[in-house]
Amino acid sequence: MQTPRRPLGLSIAALAGLASLPLSGNAVADDSMICRQAAYAMGLRYQQQSAEVAALQRQGFALARYRLEDRLAAHGEDADLAIITDLDETVLDNSALLARDMAECHDYTTWDTWKHWEREGEPGLIPGAKAFLDFADEHGVAIYYVSDRYQENEADTIATLEALNLPQVSEDSVKLLGPPKAERRATVLEDHTLVMQLGDSLHDFAGEFADADLAGQHELVEEHAERFGQDWIVFPNAGYGDWSEAELEAWEATLEVE
Repeated sequence: MQTPRRPLGLSIAALAGLASLPLSGNAVADDSMICRQAAYAMGLRYQQQSAEVAALQRQGFALARYRLEDRLAAHGEDADLAIITDLDETVLDNSALLARDMAECHDYTTWDTWKHWEREGEPGLIPGAKAFLDFADEHGVAIYYVSDRYQENEADTIATLEALNLPQVSEDSVKLLGPPKAERRATVLEDHTLVMQLGDSLHDFAGEFADADLAGQHELVEEHAERFGQDWIVFPNAGYGDWSEAELEAWEATLEVE
């Protein structure tokens, strides 16, 4: 997870669904004052409810297993291999929090409800995540969970991961917000051969993505194209991201309805 920017406007699909949203918190009944957070509805429906996202997630972990099998064969059984995975929207599904906040017309991208969720929320597992992590564990691969969850809630995050029966969960393997992710990843390299990284945001893979604007990120994706699907496995997240306030390119022809 990376804290994104707030979207600028409402999608047509979101506007169409406004009537079904409860009005509370910052919401108002006046038609001239529309709850901005309804703009998140289409993305959240896709992320939480679509079979396509579930298929993509399973596909990502299936690919990760094939690539890890290749690395195990190449390095041999005695190699001290490691993988690094992000948590939120890569291993953990937090869409219930986002949907609740949106329904309350609260902008979840301010992340001021996130600490409560870390302490008391019950995220689900992304499809395919546990099977892949169990496979890595069974083959002696060290697993590190590098996440921007809050360090003050470390005990709660560890408890959440343990409740989901994920492997190799400890204070040493769970590296939370503090030093930049690049520095936390570097500590893994001190003792292991890093063979794979998994995440839903580009800054889960390299620090240069975190420092780049959207155009720069596109350039970096081109520059590192050979790594995606190899040792960098990306998972879909339509709920939030640096792209959220990007301008859309529209066809300039006059609208004609037939």
